[in-house]
Amino acid sequence: MGKEYLINLLKEKGFSEEILKAFKKSDRKKFILKEFRNNAYLDIPILIGYGQTTSQPYVIAFMLDILDVKDKQKILEVGSGGGYVLDLLSNIAPKGKIFGIERIKALADSSAKLLANKKNVKVIYEDGSEGLESESPFDRIIVSAECKSIPKNLIHQLKTKGILVVPVKNSIILIKRDNGISKIKEYPGFIFVPFIEDKSKRR
Repeated sequence: MGKEYLINLLKEKGFSEEILKAFKKSDRKKFILKEFRNNAYLDIPILIGYGQTTSQPYVIAFMLDILDVKDKQKILEVGSGGGYVLDLLSNIAPKGKIFGIERIKALADSSAKLLANKKNVKVIYEDGSEGLESESPFDRIIVSAECKSIPKNLIHQLKTKGILVVPVKNSIILIKRDNGISKIKEYPGFIFVPFIEDKSKRR
C-alpha cells in the first residue's frame, strides 16, 4: 500500500485539508525500522525499536486534530520517539517553535538527524515526565504515550488558552487551560504504549 492509500483513508475519516497536507508531506517510512517499511502506509502502529512504536496514523491524526495547532505557536511533544509526529507538527506550523523530548538516547539521536532539515524543530534527550519547564509556557502540548493519570505539571506549562492532549488509561484526554481553569474532555477507546515516569535514561 502506498501513501495515497493512507491519505484517502484519512480523508474518508473526515480530517481537515490541513491535516491531510501534513501527512502528504511526511514520509512515515523514514521514521520506522527498515524491516517494517513495506507496511509504512497501513493504518497500524509500527515498531521503531527499543520496545517503542509509532501510533497508527488515524490516532495521530485524531490527536493533532483536537490539538488544534496554529502556525507560529510554541509546541511540545513529550515522548517524541522516532520523530514522525514532530515532522507532522512542523508541516502544520512551519513558523512555530517545536520541541520534542525523548528519554531513549538512540531514538532522540536518530530523530534529530532525520529532522535536521526542520529548522523549527529541536529534539531533546531527557526524561519527559516533568515536561520541559525551561522552554515553557507552551501553546500546545501533546503526549505520545499513555499516562496513569492526567499530568498536572504539564497543565501548568501551558499558556492561557493552551491545549494539552494526553492518553490516559485507554482514553485520549483533551485539556484546555482558560484563566487558571482546566476544561477536560475525554475520548475513550484508544491503546498506547505506557509512559515511563521516572528519571532514569536508556541508551
